[in-house]
Amino acid sequence: MSDPFFKDVESKMSKCVESCRAELASIRTGRANASLLDRLHVEAYGQEMPLKQVAGVTTPDARTIVITAWDKNVVGDIRKAIEKSDLGLTPNIDGTTIRLMLPPLTEDRRKELVKVVKKKAEDSRIAVRNVRHHAHDGVKAQLKHGDITEDDNKRMTEQLQKLTDKYVKDIDGLSTAKEKEILEI
Repeated sequence: MSDPFFKDVESKMSKCVESCRAELASIRTGRANASLLDRLHVEAYGQEMPLKQVAGVTTPDARTIVITAWDKNVVGDIRKAIEKSDLGLTPNIDGTTIRLMLPPLTEDRRKELVKVVKKKAEDSRIAVRNVRHHAHDGVKAQLKHGDITEDDNKRMTEQLQKLTDKYVKDIDGLSTAKEKEILEI
């Protein structure tokens, strides 16, 4: 009875960690990384599309991102999307190729980015704790309806806390690694 219950809880907590990983990957560090553009959407062909559906993205060196549009008609749309984004990068266009040069991060900008990382990590930890809270409510309801005993309640509550601690630790690890990457010169 409790096994599918914990599989569901673990699945939800795991999704919180994956979401955090994706959010942190999109934060700019000192190095060029194609994942910086993962959340960029382009208004092309009359609809919003992820950049990866209209262009290829490569990083030939540590300071350059190259976007190659598959259709020359969307180059302007990609340029607009980059300029409207919070990336703070200026696109250089050459035919169907768009180059983004990443300037080195200033000390102030690094500190700002670390704050952003801490905020995103805290949001993810809160999401994990919310999953625990909802699961705990489910355990209480089962106890109230007589589906489980007091001992089952105690055991399930302890197991929920262990899962929560595990996933919060994973988020802390992601956050620490990203902060180190940002502060690296």
